[in-house]
Amino acid sequence: MQDNNGKFGWFIAGAVAGAAVALLYAPKPGSETRQYLGGASKEGAEAVQSGGRELVDRGRELYDRGRRIAEDAADLFERGRKLVQG
Repeated sequence: MQDNNGKFGWFIAGAVAGAAVALLYAPKPGSETRQYLGGASKEGAEAVQSGGRELVDRGRELYDRGRRIAEDAADLFERGRKLVQG
């Protein structure tokens, strides 16, 4: 999971760098550039929200999986204890 977070960070850094270069070389007037930036920032916010939701969903899945494994281990331990006690 660490690897995906690193890739996402580099993606965001690249998007910011690309936006900065685009602003420096933009042939459009200020009002059009501001409108473009508003749309791009909205898209970026939606991408971050979507990524956050995916992380939360994945975290829930991993939590549930871990809980089931722990419950199964506790059940096996209890069964083994009963076998040993006779």
